[in-house]
Amino acid sequence: MEEKKQNTGPDEQTSGTPADDGGGAALPAPEPEKKAKKKEEVGPRFLVSSSPHVHEGQTVSDIMKLVIYALLPATAFSIFIFGFAALRVILISVGSALLFEVLSQKIMKRPVTLKDYSAVLTGLLLALNLPATSPWWMILVGTFFAIVIAKQIYGGLGYNPFNPALVGRVVLTISFPVQMTARWISPSKWGMDAVTTATPLGRIREALLSGGQVDLHLSRQEFLDLLVGNRAGSLGEVSVILLLIGGIFLIARKVITWHTPVAFIATVWILTGVFHLVDPTKYANPSFHVVAGGLFLGAIFMATDYVTSPISGRGMLIFGAGCGIFTVVIRLFGSYPEGVSFAILLMNGITPLIDRYTKPKVFGARKKEKAAA
Repeated sequence: MEEKKQNTGPDEQTSGTPADDGGGAALPAPEPEKKAKKKEEVGPRFLVSSSPHVHEGQTVSDIMKLVIYALLPATAFSIFIFGFAALRVILISVGSALLFEVLSQKIMKRPVTLKDYSAVLTGLLLALNLPATSPWWMILVGTFFAIVIAKQIYGGLGYNPFNPALVGRVVLTISFPVQMTARWISPSKWGMDAVTTATPLGRIREALLSGGQVDLHLSRQEFLDLLVGNRAGSLGEVSVILLLIGGIFLIARKVITWHTPVAFIATVWILTGVFHLVDPTKYANPSFHVVAGGLFLGAIFMATDYVTSPISGRGMLIFGAGCGIFTVVIRLFGSYPEGVSFAILLMNGITPLIDRYTKPKVFGARKKEKAAA
């Protein structure tokens, strides 16, 4: 009995078991032990965020400005050959794009993001897809659909499934076919003495519809004229050389990669070459199809859009090849002489599927083992 009444020793009191003070009340555990337990429970904390985890320090505005810089040579050349008419189209398109961006973001109660230059780039790209004869009201319709409908309604930059500038271009092409496909002017110094004429692709379409034959074996001079920009067309598609220089600049600055443009242009060249071999009197040679129309403008500056194109190299090759196939089909068998804009938008729609089946393997992931039969 006395052994039970005997006080516990100091070793037993610090063992974590409550001690009896003689009155039956349990004493709380010593304070030092609580602190020790807290230290054991608190371990290192890691914050896991979404990718990318490593980047080069470029912001969205930096990338947008680099693309604008790459477009400046072609933009300046369009003003040189089409004169004040081209400058008017560019100013109205860019200015209205900025206006619609501000108004839509204010109405939707979102932060105004003019400083990211995305609206400037959209307005410039739309202007370069328009003829110099575009009326002001038609330009406003195009920028409204590009900024408000194709971009802001979906949530703004980064959420749009389709290229905004191309949406504006296609809406105008379908809604106002005469202004977008028939009212082109031939290039002249500062736009002086310019006359209305058809584009090279338009002339082929007219010849085929009238039952005539097409014999376009380009001479060296004709090929150079198409490269330099001595032909009718939209503001941004006339000078292939300047567009190519801008594309090389973007690749050198690692803004875009070669996959989509090369796959796009090569597919058009190969397919049109096959058709030309089958019937050279009905189908123009592949060199003509590559340098005529807006192939370089679309392949370099619009099919490479970050938001609406695949993220992997293999996906970009598939995307570019698909754009080339649709472009050739529309040019040769469709109702419109040009199919670049329609082709890119169609491929924008299946970009999620391309990403799904071409996404790179996650580092450290294992393949799922097949269930035993």
